[in-house]
Amino acid sequence: MTDAACIDTLAAYAWGERERKRLMTNYQVHTIDSAPEGSKPILEAVQKKMGFVPNLMATMAESPVMVEAYLTMMVLFDKSALSATEREVILMTNNRLNGCSYCMAAHTTVAKMAKVDAGVIEALRAGKRLDDPKLEALRTFAAIVHETRGHPSEEQVSTLLAAGYTRETVLEVVVGTSLKVLSNYTTPVTTPPLDQPFKPAAWSANKAVPA
Repeated sequence: MTDAACIDTLAAYAWGERERKRLMTNYQVHTIDSAPEGSKPILEAVQKKMGFVPNLMATMAESPVMVEAYLTMMVLFDKSALSATEREVILMTNNRLNGCSYCMAAHTTVAKMAKVDAGVIEALRAGKRLDDPKLEALRTFAAIVHETRGHPSEEQVSTLLAAGYTRETVLEVVVGTSLKVLSNYTTPVTTPPLDQPFKPAAWSANKAVPA
């Protein structure tokens, strides 16, 4: 890990500790054994698939409805017509706009595992334009959907379609945005500590660090 990445990891950790102290209610990072009964089978499925239960989902487990909703949305979004790279463009754009350090680190790791181009990952972390015109159109539209709270103009939709996407894509951007609402809005409330597998990809909203 570079010195800059080490510094950013420490900054992200310190931010998380401050947030945990700021909130009156600290959420337990559940294990499968400690989780509410309704959450146990969901965490077991995550453990089987990923080899560990990410701390975000371990805190979400406090509500079986929340953790099931999140996992269900993840599975559904993976079934979209979008490629792994296109899905990460939508998800990481929302992570950045919502300032979610945990989710950006997690999705940087996931994107690398999915063989997303390193230049694309770095640009998404930094909020920079993508070199590929089609992917850039998708990134721009995802930001528009976020910033307008789901009210893109007809011209903005047409621009996405002209880049080679479809009406289905428009709706799938909404799905990806909805998935990020679940995680990006939960993280500031439950303040999960960053998992060890995600620490090399630590990210701060104040300073983008290429990983």
